[in-house]
Order: sequence, then structure tokens, then C-alpha cells
Amino acid sequence: MRAHRTMKIGILGTRGIPASYGGFETFAEALSTGLAERGHDVTVYCRSNRIDYDGRMYRGVRLVVLPTIRHKYFDTVAHMALSAFHSLFLRFDVILVCNSVNSFISWLPRLSGTRVSINVDGLEWQRAKWNALAKKVYRVSEVLATLLPDHVVTDSEVIQAYYQKRFHTESTFIPYGATLDRVESMHALERFGLQPDDYVLYVSRLEPENNAHLVVRAFEKVKTTKKLVVVGDAPYSGPYIADLKRTADPRIIFTGYVFGEGYVELQSHAYLYVQATEVGGTHPALLEGMGYANCVLANDVPEHREVLGSAGCYYRGGGIDDLQEKLQFLLDHPERVESYRSKSVARIEAKYTWERVIEQYEALFHRMARRRNR
Repeated sequence: MRAHRTMKIGILGTRGIPASYGGFETFAEALSTGLAERGHDVTVYCRSNRIDYDGRMYRGVRLVVLPTIRHKYFDTVAHMALSAFHSLFLRFDVILVCNSVNSFISWLPRLSGTRVSINVDGLEWQRAKWNALAKKVYRVSEVLATLLPDHVVTDSEVIQAYYQKRFHTESTFIPYGATLDRVESMHALERFGLQPDDYVLYVSRLEPENNAHLVVRAFEKVKTTKKLVVVGDAPYSGPYIADLKRTADPRIIFTGYVFGEGYVELQSHAYLYVQATEVGGTHPALLEGMGYANCVLANDVPEHREVLGSAGCYYRGGGIDDLQEKLQFLLDHPERVESYRSKSVARIEAKYTWERVIEQYEALFHRMARRRNR
């Protein structure tokens, strides 16, 4: 099979596209549309309760919208099971499954001869939002991910090393991507009463392990007239979010979810960006913050060191003291902030462009499809 042969590719296990929620959806949109632009026949499976889009084609990508069960524990796996069954009739050359929890049904598309890869994401069992049973399910899913699909993809070298050490499983490391499209428009800033370079930006699902509470508490103690903008929400974290919003600091603004152009505007005009997460692999918002030429202050964990390298500033996690100190230092030293901005962009250009990511997935899918046709 020639290297440029077109393939029929399915992407399963996300909420769907156009992206309107999280990292996997942004990834699915960038990858699917990029592969479609290269001439491949690409289908993305979408959840009916998550997609507010009437068409069945999006930027050259076919959308298959199927129902699911709207429930914290069953939404993902119910839709994945139905998608896997449906895929049998489309006879893809290659399928990419997203999220290790979906590994349980990844064998099904293989019955039609389709080659299946799985992007396992991070270590979901570490997240505080899951109960004991859900954490056990995620641990079992990691095992199944090494047994049932044809191939494992990891988007972090830290996660790649974990699968090698724990399961003796080789995986293909392909990172998440980022764009370099800082914008000048400021409609979102006007909506939230913000000025360029006059706010610190935090973006994440508002769940305990993402440490929004520590960022809020640390910012309450810094001396600055700048604001803290907290972007994000979470469908099952009501009490935690309510507690966050009890802050009496008028400088702290909670925007809820912001997507599309508004999100790009907030990233493009921030003074600095804080990445406080401690669980998972590569965090899309971190790469996005770098791509939009932000100075990044990151929790000092291996996953962030891998992505950010020497292009940003770090603080010791676990409390607010060092975070407060590093925030104050960067707020007081705009010249240091400027130096980190250029380093962030250079690192994205060197390692994390979407074009590079799409090329690596295309090469992987070609190798898998060749084995299918032998």
C-alpha cells in the first residue's frame, strides 16, 4: 500500500464535534478535520445530548450522532458501546478510540477487520471526583487497553513510561497539539469587564484535583490591581464550585464555560496563565496557553515539566505559599513575563503544532491499515 493511500477512519469515544466542551473534543476536531483535508474519509461519533449542530458534515468530516445515557458514570461507556456496534457496518480501515475507559468494547470493531488504536489519556483513577467503584473500573480499563485494541497511543511521555513499567506495553507517543493564532479582538473581555494584560487566567474543569481553590486562595493574598479570571465549570461538582464562588475578593471573576472565539480572546490577552492541575497526562489548556503566547506559571509535576520545559515558571504544589510567592513575583516583574512569552511560543513551534500531530497520527494509521490489508 502506498504511503499516500486514502483511508476510512473513525474516531470514537468523545462527546463529538464541533468541539464545545473539553480537551478530547478539541483534539477530535483538530485531528479529524486535518485528516479530511489530507483526503481521508473521516467519521466522528457524537453524543446526541452534547452536540448542538444540525449538519451531518462538518469541515469535510462525517458526523454520526447517536443517543446515550445522561449520567456521570454511564454517559461515556453507553455511547461508546453503541458507537462500536454501529461502526461494524461502516467497515473502517482504522478506528481511534479516545479514553481508556472505552477499552472494554474496543474489540468489537475488530470483528469486521478494522484495526483499532486507543488514546488512553491520563490516569483517571487518580481523580477525586470518582468513587471507589469508578476508580476500580478505570484501573481495570488500563489493563484492557493493553489487551483488546491493536495499539495504544499515549499523549505524554510520563504516561508512556507508566504503561511500559506497569504493563510492559509499548505505546506510540503522539502529543496533543496547539495553535498559534493570538487574536486582537476583545469581545469576551468587554463582556466580563476586562482589559488586556490586566488579568491572570486560570482554565480547567472545576474539580478538586485541578486546584482552582488553591489558585483562588493564593490570589486573595497577592497585592495587585489585576484580576483573576477563572474559566470553566463541571457538570457534577456543584458544592465545590459553590464554595469557590464564596470568595469575598472582588478581583476574582468566574466566567463559566467559554468556547470558541471568546476563549481565544481570553487566552490572547492575559497577563499570565496558571496551570494548577496535578492529575492526568498532557493538559490541552497548558499547550493552548503557551500557543497564545502566555507566560505560564505551572504546578511543578512531571507532566507539566515535560510540556513546558524551561519555557515557563513553576511553583511547589500542595499549598498556597509558594504559589502566592511566584504569582507576586511575576506580577511585580513584567519583564520576566515577557521573556517567558517568547519561550512558550518557540516551544510550541518546535514540538506541539497540530500539523505535526496530524502527520504522526496519519503515519500511525497507515502502518495499522497496511497490517489490516495483509
